[in-house]
Amino acid sequence: MKKILITGGGGYIGSMLSTELINLGHKVTVIDLLKYDKGSLDHLYFKKNFTFINDDIRKPKLLKKHIKKNEYIIPLAALVGAPLCEKNKKEAISINLEAVKKILQNLNKKNKLIYLTTNSGYGVGEKNKYCDEKSLLKPISLYGQTKCDAENEVMKLKNTVSFRLATVFGASYRMRSDLLVNNFVQRAINKNYIDVFEPQFRRNFIHITDVVRAVIFSIKNFDKLKSDVFNLGLSSANITKIDLVRKIKLQIKTLKIKVIKNKSDPDKRDYFVSNKKIEKKGFVAKVSLDQGIKELIHVFRNNKSKIVNNY
Repeated sequence: MKKILITGGGGYIGSMLSTELINLGHKVTVIDLLKYDKGSLDHLYFKKNFTFINDDIRKPKLLKKHIKKNEYIIPLAALVGAPLCEKNKKEAISINLEAVKKILQNLNKKNKLIYLTTNSGYGVGEKNKYCDEKSLLKPISLYGQTKCDAENEVMKLKNTVSFRLATVFGASYRMRSDLLVNNFVQRAINKNYIDVFEPQFRRNFIHITDVVRAVIFSIKNFDKLKSDVFNLGLSSANITKIDLVRKIKLQIKTLKIKVIKNKSDPDKRDYFVSNKKIEKKGFVAKVSLDQGIKELIHVFRNNKSKIVNNY
């Protein structure tokens, strides 16, 4: 049994990760304000190995107290996504970067930190090239910049590992419909229509359960991974936006697709990503886009009350 502290453990990834770690018999402490979904951890409150603290992770004394009690630290608390960060610039820097610095300052020799960042830091990749961990980081949003800056601070320490996540998709206890696959499927269900800007823009994707699996893999294999950075995505899911929409149409036959040619997408991210480095260490993402789309169709058709936007 490991003692694990997760900041932002009630969020999209955090609620799924907390649940699986509890199911595996670990002792989990979550610090979260539950700003977006008060019920995302309801199913865990009576588990004996679960502790929930409804508080702000920017409080130094709070952090110090609970870092000392735990071995593994997983800082997930963040303002996520470019639109939300642009609306709340000071808070984005405060939570996404400064709070991570405070965590790092309070780590002791026994602590092991697993950081989840984004491959949005690659910005606009080169045509016909895959971004690997040595590729230049060129974030094109405040969100991407804060996450890149925080990762840079994290990797100054030895007992750390960082995963650069592909765009995550799939159902969660704290659902998000702003993520690209989730958003497209929701629009397909609600409107039976998707308009696509910049259809040839490229992206890599990963199912949320594979993200959870990767964190558990890193706990089991920490010494093999520490002091390093890894892209984390599904290698078969390096696809363009138009190909993603076509995959959705294969499962929703009546879906209408319109490519918008005279308008640009404000989200300029455009890259394919290599996941070979983490795959060579023994972790391979498993859940396909087709499986995830099928799951999301079910969620959006039958459980609409649980859908919570990130902004």
